[in-house]
Amino acid sequence: MTETNALGNFLRDRRSKLDPASFGFSGRRRTPGLRREEVAQRSNISPAWYTWLEQGRGGAPSADVLNRIANGLMLTEPEREHLFILGLGRPPEVRFHPVEGISPRLQRILDSLVTSPALVRTAAWDVMAWNRAAAVVMTDYGRLAPSERNILRLLFCNPAVRRHQHDWEAMARFVVGSFRADAARAGATSQIADLVDELCRASPEFDALWRENEVAALGEGTKRIKHPVLGDVELEYSGFAVDGRPDLFLVVYNPVDGAVADRLRSIVENGGLGDDPLG
Repeated sequence: MTETNALGNFLRDRRSKLDPASFGFSGRRRTPGLRREEVAQRSNISPAWYTWLEQGRGGAPSADVLNRIANGLMLTEPEREHLFILGLGRPPEVRFHPVEGISPRLQRILDSLVTSPALVRTAAWDVMAWNRAAAVVMTDYGRLAPSERNILRLLFCNPAVRRHQHDWEAMARFVVGSFRADAARAGATSQIADLVDELCRASPEFDALWRENEVAALGEGTKRIKHPVLGDVELEYSGFAVDGRPDLFLVVYNPVDGAVADRLRSIVENGGLGDDPLG
């Protein structure tokens, strides 16, 4: 094989790995996998057009054709992205998928960060996972119903959480801008409509900030919390996209003061706080 027809090579390889019987196709075959016309049938395109693609003829396919072929070949998300890069020279547009949870491996990474509060949130800023340090410093999300584990709901609708923030106004503006950018990047603009409507009704401040249409990027920065047990806590934070999951974001916080980190370690290792001080 040569790379002069990388798209055709990739398509042939993918269809050769599919079991015809599992798709209801029968008959004796000289080669493994689906036939070209069977892929075309599953993709709802003409057999001639699919054959041209494998042979490197017919010009660049459209995004719609590539999406149909990706579905027909049952490609994974990384395979679908590779198909678009080969066919169009760019990744596909992001498609939003509702989040059902994180992998045990990612949870173990969170749990290994004893003195660094860390959490995983969605593009809608729903908290999906957290570690013990985050429960102590931020909020004990385990005490909340899943529908209440939304950072914007807590920030704009929970007076206790609001009281513990330094410069709440500046933080709220930054969070709303980041929320808007994250939802657009993950292709979730329509999926957050109900949440935005709810927050606009519940909080005049959110409504005003949302109407400003500002955007921001959550990369690195500092955050200060007035903690009832640890005192004034300054945290450095970094945000990371979870590889292969444009809908998930990992945020890790580190105490700037070593003494605060030592006290936090003692609390975490001794089972945490009895009550949620920020809830």
